[in-house]
Amino acid sequence: MPDGTIIPKGQPPVWRAALFGLCPECGAKTLFEGPVQFHAKCEACGLDYGRYNVGDGPAAFLTLIIGALLVALALALDAAVQPPLWVHVVLWVPLTAAAVVYGLRVAKGALLASEHQRQAAEGRQVDEPHD
Repeated sequence: MPDGTIIPKGQPPVWRAALFGLCPECGAKTLFEGPVQFHAKCEACGLDYGRYNVGDGPAAFLTLIIGALLVALALALDAAVQPPLWVHVVLWVPLTAAAVVYGLRVAKGALLASEHQRQAAEGRQVDEPHD
């Protein structure tokens, strides 16, 4: 890899694990239990997903980005064809919900896979001998 990271055989790259919900250790499709909820552990290899601190960090940024894009598209559609209000509601409400849920799923999957490949852990204070 260009950055020097070596991915052991069987481990999918971060983008593939995120897009398809693959276990970052064995590549089995066991990462998600629900739309954006992780399984407790991989059913194939036993990797404990609970040890990674993914949380909902990407949610705010993702919602703002998707919201800005969809508002721009809605304004462009309104300027181009001036549809009635019900068309906007029927079109943009489900599209917004689907984009946020799928985007959050991909973002959380990417964060977990990235933490796994880089062996991320919480910070620890190391007591070093003083001179």
